[in-house]
Amino acid sequence: MNQTTLITGGQRSGKSSYAQTMAESLSNQPVYLATARHWDEDFTQRIKRHQADRDNRWQTVETDRYLSDINMSGAVVLVDCITLWLTNIFHDLNYDVDAALEEAKNEWSRFVALNNRLIVVTNELGMGIHATNEVSRKFTDLQGWMNQYIAKNAMEVILMVSGIPMKVK
Repeated sequence: MNQTTLITGGQRSGKSSYAQTMAESLSNQPVYLATARHWDEDFTQRIKRHQADRDNRWQTVETDRYLSDINMSGAVVLVDCITLWLTNIFHDLNYDVDAALEEAKNEWSRFVALNNRLIVVTNELGMGIHATNEVSRKFTDLQGWMNQYIAKNAMEVILMVSGIPMKVK
């Protein structure tokens, strides 16, 4: 049975801290599956801030593209985040939305089959300003379609609004 909780919302809506608290309530040894690449110094500082938020109970595993290489069956796994993971796929496939969506769906399906308790953080990109360039608009579409794909089979979906969780499903 798919035991995935999808936590979505805007930037700085409280998604990651809510997901972390949930994981810690479910396990004394949760796994943090980090998907970010170190794109620049600002991003490296964001990664360090997230790392500082976790104590020694956490095991951190990093993968920027191939989630299904990580089999943590039986563990509570917090995936942070789908948006960064999709960015990596989209970039590596030369901004081809169709190819990126196909790879992401296939990789996600393989990953979910291996792991039974997932807490997944993603972003709702389409709720803000309409992107001014084609690549950004394509990525917003890709993100929305992948969020729908994950949410459809998730047991629970939570929308974070200003630090407040709102149960959607």
